[in-house]
Amino acid sequence: MSEIIPLHPVNAAGACGDLDVQVERGQRAVFCGLTGIIWLHRKIQDAFFLVVGSRTCAHLIQSAAGVMIFAEPRFGTAIIDERDLAGLADANEELDRVVGELLARRKDIKLLFLVGSCPSEVIKLDLSRAAQRLSRLHQPQVRVLNYSGSGIETTFTQGEDACLASLVPELPTSHETQPRLMVVGSLADVVEDQMRGLFKAIGIEHVDFFPPRRSTALPEVGPATRFLLAQPFLADTTRALQARGAHHVPALFPLGVEGTTQWLQAAATAWGIAPQHVLDVTQAPRQRAQQALTRHRALLNERSVFFFPDSQLEIPLARFLHRELGMQLTEVGTPYLHRQHLAAELALLPSGTRVTEGQHVDPQLDRCLHLGPDLVVCGLGLANPLEAKGLTTKWAIELVFTPIQGYEQAGDLAGLFSRPLHRRLKLVA
Repeated sequence: MSEIIPLHPVNAAGACGDLDVQVERGQRAVFCGLTGIIWLHRKIQDAFFLVVGSRTCAHLIQSAAGVMIFAEPRFGTAIIDERDLAGLADANEELDRVVGELLARRKDIKLLFLVGSCPSEVIKLDLSRAAQRLSRLHQPQVRVLNYSGSGIETTFTQGEDACLASLVPELPTSHETQPRLMVVGSLADVVEDQMRGLFKAIGIEHVDFFPPRRSTALPEVGPATRFLLAQPFLADTTRALQARGAHHVPALFPLGVEGTTQWLQAAATAWGIAPQHVLDVTQAPRQRAQQALTRHRALLNERSVFFFPDSQLEIPLARFLHRELGMQLTEVGTPYLHRQHLAAELALLPSGTRVTEGQHVDPQLDRCLHLGPDLVVCGLGLANPLEAKGLTTKWAIELVFTPIQGYEQAGDLAGLFSRPLHRRLKLVA
């Protein structure tokens, strides 16, 4: 594997070379955007996420957040029942009352998100206007914003995209002329600290992370802002930042040694820093990461993997598994294929790889069962049925909840794929 990864130019037409790209439209099997609350409420430590929706939505959030049951969460549900939908109660008055009680009890809240579980036509409530009204009422102590977590047209990671896009208009305007780097996308605090240290070692001193750990520390944005995406599912956020004058720095995503190195090199190049300097200052963490990957490569090399569309992480993960761990790609499904953001990733997939955008779950299940891959990466709803068919699965949602970016996490990322195979080998032994 070459250490200096050239940045592939983005074709204006979004071409995918000699990959076998197919588009499917049919029944899907994915979580909705409300699930993003589970990691966002951990990241933005003074924010609260109030879901406006049904009891079903409340049960989903509680189930997804079951691992945090012993901590007082910073999310809840304002339940809409039959009385509200029938128009027998004033929904805006009820929402104002719930928000007032919440803020009176939780003085630590500085940012409140009203998260719609369904379109306004369904819940009969315009959350955008409600957020504006409540923000005027509770400022300057609390800022109130809204976004949609509806799963009707989106997959679960797009909840983060919608959340961050709603926050972009609130970012202060920067009038600086010197370039400043912004890393966009939720990262675990430990990963953020590692990345900040790497950028400093490279020579990039001024780095902001969005979202920040506290809403009172929103980064400034303006024409001098250069931003790197830490996650591939932030299309709306990218457009919102570009509308504020910021400039996107194309790069691989920081998964594995190769992805992290090229990600750092892309930022360095934008600052006029030589790629070789990045290799020099990252030599020690790169060696640690390579060593951590070795034991996982022994199990994963030449094994086949099939990706069902779920998180939009599938393309970068497929690149990592194939190029750094030697896995064979049978099919790489992704809910939405943003060809510009993923151009460099797509260029590194092996020729002829079948890439599926969207989903028609029944024929995709048929293809998976026919191919019989060694490992299937899929959502929770498909995992148990596939396991019953004798296939080994990896829950896609765990790849979002777990810190996987950067050199120090490369071994942990590989372990998420090797452990299911190791478990299967023990069961059949």
